[in-house]
Amino acid sequence: MRQANPNSSLFDGARIGVVGLGKSGLAVCEALDELDGVALGLFDANEERLDLAECTAETRYAHSDNTRLADAVSDFDPDIVIPAPGIAEVDPLFAMCGARGVQMMSEIDLAWHLRALDSEGQGAPWLCVTGTNGKTTTASMTAAILSEAGLGGQALGNIGNPAVYETRRTDEDAYDAFVLELSSFQLRTTSAMKPEASVCLNFADDHLEWHGSRQAYHDAKARIYNNVRTAGVYPLGDPSVQSMIDTADMQSGARAVGLTYGVPGVGQIGLVEDIVVDRAFVDQPDTHACELFTLDDIAHLAPTGSSLPPHILSDALAAAALARSLDIAPDVIVRALASFPAGNHRIELVAEHGGVRYIDDSKATNAHAAQASLNAQEDKSVIWIVGGLAKGARFTELVASIRHKLAGVVVIGTDQSPWREALAQCDDIPVRYIDPSCSEPMGEAVTQASHLAHPGQTVLLAPACASMDQFASYAERGDKFASAAKAL
Repeated sequence: MRQANPNSSLFDGARIGVVGLGKSGLAVCEALDELDGVALGLFDANEERLDLAECTAETRYAHSDNTRLADAVSDFDPDIVIPAPGIAEVDPLFAMCGARGVQMMSEIDLAWHLRALDSEGQGAPWLCVTGTNGKTTTASMTAAILSEAGLGGQALGNIGNPAVYETRRTDEDAYDAFVLELSSFQLRTTSAMKPEASVCLNFADDHLEWHGSRQAYHDAKARIYNNVRTAGVYPLGDPSVQSMIDTADMQSGARAVGLTYGVPGVGQIGLVEDIVVDRAFVDQPDTHACELFTLDDIAHLAPTGSSLPPHILSDALAAAALARSLDIAPDVIVRALASFPAGNHRIELVAEHGGVRYIDDSKATNAHAAQASLNAQEDKSVIWIVGGLAKGARFTELVASIRHKLAGVVVIGTDQSPWREALAQCDDIPVRYIDPSCSEPMGEAVTQASHLAHPGQTVLLAPACASMDQFASYAERGDKFASAAKAL
């Protein structure tokens, strides 16, 4: 039987500032309110958010100016600050905490400290996933495997419930293993957790405006491997992730496990023809391998009429590797992956008219994801709908790498200057720019794309940008694309 909050004494007498009262911030408040001897200060840009926190607090302060808010946190004189993931590394709050030597702690680390433990001091193992692209699919696949094994349920962290809600549970439905999808925002202030296994799926420029530099973004992602107990899983051939593994401070006995599309060596998981085999988590890996699943088992995840995109295979390899770190049997992995549903807004065929296919990959919110989506298509076959909130990224290298796939481009978004710069190299490809003031930008984009497309081609929404400049979310953006395509 697990005991709740056995490590709560870590926070006795602590003054803790919770900054940003969104979903994770409110979960933090609820967890800390259960502890004795904690003085809470609550801070947010929106005064109405303060009223949502039903807890005892010494201070509640709201101000829309980031510097004023950071000054108020400083005046509270905290020992620990727990920032919301939306508070950027370049925000004055980080500078203030650094200058004053105030410890910054993520909701993820709080969940680790307060996790339920058994009588021997053991908690449910954690499996952690990050990467520029593919986090949600991999975490969801891993959660499906854990559920099939009778160990867990839904993924936590950047998707699903905040971790601190679930990891403290002691009831009969509490999970026996957790999978967490972790963004670089969460990892930036995470240092205490000790995952059983972790994976960084890939690394490419993204969120540079949040972190301030590519190196800072890389350093945040690299934290996924710190304190790993059993396996640091990584893709072979990605030098950025390789450098994370090479410098990771994993626990004694932990090992690096490589993922490959080729025949795996010792300590790796990869492909022998169309069979995924494990030479990492088996006895006598020098001479033995274990079959995990086949490509046919995940073929249903390919868009209708298309072959399986390589990144879907990468996600399945990573999920299987994480599961194997817990010694989950291959037959469990096969059952979970074979029944795993294809997700919405991820290379989803939503319509077909006059021999033209319309594919929604609205979840391709950065250049790396968009490149993977385009590379799954035939050369000179794609009318590409792009644009949105660029997050400080530039797209010249992306366009150069995939221009051979393009038959046309339609640009949406309120700031189209990065795309005008990148697409200047494509003087032989028709490009249409949708007026940023258009009341229905996606409907107009689909109409323009349909005028450019010919039978046998594909209109692909893979924006390489976030959605929040013109849509509430990537899901709404994808839904509007699907509705417009079906209405043609």
